[in-house]
Amino acid sequence: MDSYKSDRCPCCQSKNLTGVKDVEQFHYSRCLSCGTIFIDPDYLNQIDDGLNLVKYDKNYWDFQSSLSRERAYGIALSRMAEAFYYARIPIHKFIDIGAGAGYFLDAVAKLLPNHADVFWAIEKFPPPQEYRTKSPNYIVGGLRDLGFKVDGGICIEVAEHLTPKMFSNLFKDMADISNPGALYEFNTGLPEHVLNEMPGYLEPLQNGHIVSYSIKAIELLANPHGFTVFPLRGKTWAFVVEYQSKRSKFEDFQSRIWSALEHNLSILNDKDMGSVLKMLGLETSRAYDSYDWRGWSKAVLLRRIKWKNVW
Repeated sequence: MDSYKSDRCPCCQSKNLTGVKDVEQFHYSRCLSCGTIFIDPDYLNQIDDGLNLVKYDKNYWDFQSSLSRERAYGIALSRMAEAFYYARIPIHKFIDIGAGAGYFLDAVAKLLPNHADVFWAIEKFPPPQEYRTKSPNYIVGGLRDLGFKVDGGICIEVAEHLTPKMFSNLFKDMADISNPGALYEFNTGLPEHVLNEMPGYLEPLQNGHIVSYSIKAIELLANPHGFTVFPLRGKTWAFVVEYQSKRSKFEDFQSRIWSALEHNLSILNDKDMGSVLKMLGLETSRAYDSYDWRGWSKAVLLRRIKWKNVW
């Protein structure tokens, strides 16, 4: 991927751009072709060359530590549980990519103590030692340092920090460590979320949020590395990718929850802590979604009725 041009979208190369907002001296534009919102491409080039807009000092880590714990015990568990419902292969190893301090591992160790060995986390640029998890499944390094293949994972509030080159390289590295059918759920603010729900989401100096990727742009970056991209209806802050998927990208993706694999559901149902994460995965995957019953097959409707009676 060549250097980004100041008058082109860094994802689809369109010149059909419009201004969105300025944050201090930083200008954000939106591509009217693919929908992506991005910081001035000159800064994207500098970031690829090593520029850090965020000052990573003690004040930053003190502030981020509390936010990281909140994410680990909240949205990270939700996205993880959803992924276990969506996956079409048995999950034996599951990884948190760009895990920060790794508190997600502490959360699953508490709520899924009998399955903690399934979960791993990796962070290329970790915080100082005093801010990190002490879990033995926390790995410092890049995905190529992992040493084993995985069946699924999450990537929570990472994509918005990455330039398109970085994001493309992430998918390339994910392909190297993925078993066929591996499924990953991302949590990041998509353009609809930024424009309609959280206009302050893109902010480069405190949060380091430089790009809001559209589904179309994500496809451009992920498809060449073997990933199919699935949007999640009603969720403007999440999407799923599946490696060497056997499904069409036009699949009614969220209907997968009604035929979730028993192996995966059993991991969410801990013999000591109960079924809280199994319930969380089902309910959060249904949240924000609206179904058009007229387009559903009889078999899918019967599965929904069966599950509704169970829960």
